[in-house]
Amino acid sequence: MFKMDLIKNGLTSIINKKFMKILLTGKNGQVGFELYNSLSILGEVLVVGTNDCDLSDTLAIRKLLQNYKPDIIVNAAAYTSVDKAEIEKLNAIAINENAPRVLAEEAERLGSLLIHFSTDYVFDGTKQGAYMEDDQTSPLSTYGSTKLAGEIAIQKNCKKHLIFRTSWVFGLHGNNFAKKILQIASKRDTLHVVNDQFGAPTSARLLANVTANLVQQYIQKSNGFPFGLYHLTASGKTNWYEYACYLIEKSRNIEKVINVNPVSIIPISSSEKTTGAKRPVNSILDTNKIQRVFSLSLPSWQEGLDHILSGIYNE
Repeated sequence: MFKMDLIKNGLTSIINKKFMKILLTGKNGQVGFELYNSLSILGEVLVVGTNDCDLSDTLAIRKLLQNYKPDIIVNAAAYTSVDKAEIEKLNAIAINENAPRVLAEEAERLGSLLIHFSTDYVFDGTKQGAYMEDDQTSPLSTYGSTKLAGEIAIQKNCKKHLIFRTSWVFGLHGNNFAKKILQIASKRDTLHVVNDQFGAPTSARLLANVTANLVQQYIQKSNGFPFGLYHLTASGKTNWYEYACYLIEKSRNIEKVINVNPVSIIPISSSEKTTGAKRPVNSILDTNKIQRVFSLSLPSWQEGLDHILSGIYNE
């Protein structure tokens, strides 16, 4: 069974065997924050944010990698504002497509492993059932199309890569749906939440711990390691409305100040909510491949959310 805190067993022997230099981008993001905690016990981690290296500047990226010469590159940086990307297309292309291409080219030159995070938004959401890794992609938005272009650039330019498509990420650090709902629910009496978009809320902590686990496996078995594209989410599925109801009910059960009760959360359709970019109706990703190949059993989205709620209310 995969556990959230699995990565400490056997670390001493692994680290003594081969000390890693790891470059981590996305220092200020919710995934990057958790990744630093998980990866820092595996080697020397240089973590960078926008102020350290502008990922829209390809020359700056190359200089950073050529100077540091990492064994492993973990790219947790992305342009993630789905609606703003429709207006700021050049910025989205620079961060989501061009930066991964440069990272891949430099990783190939250095012989480094490149780990990259992508999204369920590479699909149009029309499939009945969970999406497999080799299903046809057809993004609906600039965000989705630039993330797909980043995947393709990595696959073309770097043999030693791991690409993780994930969905509905939340974490203790940074902004996300869970925090926004709780903030609104403490001030309003009712909420209107979309009920016809389905996916698996996935904690940044889960992504970080799985990444660290796979880095360990890579260190132990760099020859014959199963590089490639994998879907990585928590298990189970829900919609935004049910997700919000779960958040509110759990929060009220631990006696936090929440004005909204589950009865006051009103389900609406996607057509009733105006957004700058279209979202896929079905964001469910099949994770059987990553569980089989790497001997993982992924926890439910509720388990991850319970942990984050505990952290939020204990801050």
